[in-house]
Amino acid sequence: MSIKKDIRALTKTELRDFFVENGDKAFRGNQVYEWLWSKNAHTFEDMTNISKDTRQMLMDNFVINHIKVDDMQRSSDGTVKNAVRLHDGLVVESVLIPTGSRTTACVSSQVGCSLDCKFCATARLKKMRNLNPDEIFDQVAAINQESLLYYNHKLSNIVFMGMGEPLMNYNNVLKSIEKITSDEGLGMSPKRITVSTSGVPKMIKKLADDEVKFNLAVSLHSAIDEVRAEIMPFSKAFPLKDLKESLEYWFAKTNSRVTYEYVVWDGINDTREAINALVKFCKYVPCKVNLIEYNPIDDGEFQQAKSQAIEDYISILEMNDIIVNVRRSRGKDIDAACGQLANKKS
Repeated sequence: MSIKKDIRALTKTELRDFFVENGDKAFRGNQVYEWLWSKNAHTFEDMTNISKDTRQMLMDNFVINHIKVDDMQRSSDGTVKNAVRLHDGLVVESVLIPTGSRTTACVSSQVGCSLDCKFCATARLKKMRNLNPDEIFDQVAAINQESLLYYNHKLSNIVFMGMGEPLMNYNNVLKSIEKITSDEGLGMSPKRITVSTSGVPKMIKKLADDEVKFNLAVSLHSAIDEVRAEIMPFSKAFPLKDLKESLEYWFAKTNSRVTYEYVVWDGINDTREAINALVKFCKYVPCKVNLIEYNPIDDGEFQQAKSQAIEDYISILEMNDIIVNVRRSRGKDIDAACGQLANKKS
């Protein structure tokens, strides 16, 4: 018995062609496409303006591999974490983060992660596979529904900062963003989307060449090669000079400021030398720095820096006219904060 194709892998043109080949009108493909994306249908039975016979024909030929929110946890601070079950039984996590009048979706791009950052719980899971564009889209659509339910407004922003390295799933991530920003999808502005990478120079250049309109964030954590290689071993293959060059290329092509995500740890990157190195790195392209509160994943070497170290970073960065924000973690009590996503429900 042949495996049925996931209907959402088809383009609108391919859907229209399918109906013509099966003796129906091409516009039927438009109707089905609308149900799949802007109406977020989970089953063919949901497609109420399509005849029973046509729905049966679709069921005979295709499946909709929709995600299922297996478990939803709400934090005391309003953060919502979804354990998302995929069609093959694997699980990823995504998070709704409320701040003031905004809600942000933090979505995953891989099951596990292909990189080896020592401070991240997700990195302890082996990479099992990339997520498909529809699986990424579904996470956002689910969080949009939760934003409407709990906060009475649509999702404001999306960050690709969940499980996985987005640029190691390049094509699927870009296809998902195309769908999220399309009027036939969720119609969100690309300027409300940020893709966060651990820093893969070749792929950052590809983003620039592809003239993407979304924002770029880089998990930097140290502007000293030896320190960065110790906490993010994969970065030995991507030294800071290569990262610098790719970011200069990015800015020249896009004229878009880069955000550096930066965690300060006790005894690792809390020195004046580390701060000065970051200041120097920030001079290469227009940027801002987000200092992120660390969420320990065990009692090991990575512990939140003392408040004085954070204050030193803030004052020296500001003294050098570098925009700096401190990001307090949300959802710590449900393991939904930065670096804590680890499939505990799978």
